[in-house]
Amino acid sequence: MALQCGIVGLPNVGKSTLFNCLSSAKAQAANFPFCTIEPNVGVITVPDERLNKLAEIVHPGRIVPATVEIVDIAGLVKGASKGEGLGNKFLGNIRECDAIIHVLRCFDDDNVTHVDGTVNPVRDKEIIDTELQIKDLESVEQRIQKVEKQANAGDKAAKVQLGVLKKYYDALSKGESARTVEFETKDEQRAAHDLFLLTAKPVLYVCNVDEASAASGNKYVDEVREAVKNEDAEVLVLAAKTEADIAELESFEDRQMFLEEVGLQESGVNRLIKAAFKLLNLETFITAGEMEVKAWTYHKGWKAPQCAGVIHTDFEKGFIRAEVIKYEDYIHYGSEAAVREAGKMGVEGKEYVVQDGDIMHFRFNV
Repeated sequence: MALQCGIVGLPNVGKSTLFNCLSSAKAQAANFPFCTIEPNVGVITVPDERLNKLAEIVHPGRIVPATVEIVDIAGLVKGASKGEGLGNKFLGNIRECDAIIHVLRCFDDDNVTHVDGTVNPVRDKEIIDTELQIKDLESVEQRIQKVEKQANAGDKAAKVQLGVLKKYYDALSKGESARTVEFETKDEQRAAHDLFLLTAKPVLYVCNVDEASAASGNKYVDEVREAVKNEDAEVLVLAAKTEADIAELESFEDRQMFLEEVGLQESGVNRLIKAAFKLLNLETFITAGEMEVKAWTYHKGWKAPQCAGVIHTDFEKGFIRAEVIKYEDYIHYGSEAAVREAGKMGVEGKEYVVQDGDIMHFRFNV
């Protein structure tokens, strides 16, 4: 399930530094614009304390966590929608991603140049929003011209699509992103999804702050929160430079000590990875045995047969039932056998909607 989050932002806001912390794939981090030209892709392990707790009980041969792909996309600039600063290439990279991590500079440092000369994260956000909106508006206008004739000729699907396009056109013309537009019917929602608009992608705003602001934020963070309060978007605060220092420490104990010194319980990188996973609408179910404890990735809302198919297509084709243990019950009773004896193992059919953290056994026959 190769879904990707793209890290975007203006040049020199800390995208590549952050990417380096996230991934073993190292992006060049330098103090000048367009340091990143080709998008760097990192496959990132998703932190999950539940796997370690289960491993203490099961003693497996290995632990296999879930992963998520993060793409470091080169810095956008004003005029990107018209091709400025390799704009078309960068916008193409964003289009290929499933969600956006928008990094905003929320720190003062005279030694790190800003492409627009001053620190103003709300302005920076609006620059990128505008470029993406302009590109989407062009796409919508072109699509309307193609679909309008079909709709007027009586094509029902074209009529639905035209209605969706016109709603998007109205929003984008007012400087609003496509993600702010809601559709009621499944046909409309399907038509909207198939347009793959840049500003329809879910977004997470990451405020890159200095170390002193890592725990509580600062005035710039407050400005960002106020600016995005009407968007369905999370704001996450971290200090990329501090995270880079933490990443250099060799032992878990040293890293935890460093975090405590700056007033944090968990690293910003861990919080970001978890938020990115959630942003992609992903969850995990778990299989636990002597061979391995493994997290399997699925889309939130999937039913048991679909999740069985994540392990193997035969599991979905020949699905009979799912045996489900809730994570809390497994930890409480201390073994699968004890859970069975306590009557806490659920036997679920094809309509069961899998929940995050479910420990699953699938019964199938092909």
